[in-house]
Amino acid sequence: MIANILSIAGSDPSGGAGIQADLKTFSARGTYGMAAMTALTAQNTRGVTGVHEVPSAFVSEQITAIFDDVSVSAIKIGMIANANIAVTIADCLRHHVEVPVVLDPVMVAKGGHRLLPEDAVEALKEHLLPLAALLTPNLPEAAALLDEDVATDRDTMIAQAQALRGLGPQAVLLKGGHLDGEDCPDLLVTAEGHQWLEGKRIETENTHGTGCTLSSAIAAEIGKGLPLSDAATEAKTYVADAIAASDALAVGSGHGPTHHFHAFWP
Repeated sequence: MIANILSIAGSDPSGGAGIQADLKTFSARGTYGMAAMTALTAQNTRGVTGVHEVPSAFVSEQITAIFDDVSVSAIKIGMIANANIAVTIADCLRHHVEVPVVLDPVMVAKGGHRLLPEDAVEALKEHLLPLAALLTPNLPEAAALLDEDVATDRDTMIAQAQALRGLGPQAVLLKGGHLDGEDCPDLLVTAEGHQWLEGKRIETENTHGTGCTLSSAIAAEIGKGLPLSDAATEAKTYVADAIAASDALAVGSGHGPTHHFHAFWP
């Protein structure tokens, strides 16, 4: 059976991030993609100019409609928009704890626009982190969740990932792309210990939606039945290849998108 993966996230009309990136990723990884929308954004490769939040009751209605009819193999949560939506999502998913959740704490857009107010951060920590099979923050997001300085070395990454796991998620993948240097190491922390997923920095401006894409790829691989470590490794390779192939696209004049279908398009 082909796995059915649900994204609960915001929309990016330029197609590089949000549910558009999630659905492309699900398809590229050989799964069937679905989406419950939390917010409409007005954005492009240069930044976000507006956000229209979906009423929390309708977010609930979307999620309920999916689960009433479809067998869901895994869930990816992205932009939650506000505290009410965070609580609503948690209320829905508590009825489906058997479905693994990959939570990407989308807090700030690539162009610097804040996408999550402070009370929503607290709601995310209280209600959604305990439901997550995997939390996938970047270094600034990890620092914001912990109210600490942004990690600048691997030892601090280990300490912060372990602290984040103490907030409730079963595992944490802390993304190291904000570190200085040629390397982009990600750190996977589970109950069994930690594992480094190594990678080299790719020189390109086309990194719009990489966080959405990585978390979605992991959700797809988990939904297909891969163990978490293998799923994270597969997803990291996929995203690196998508970034490396991104210059084949000509989308916008800012941070362009990754090439989600690099393995299929000539």
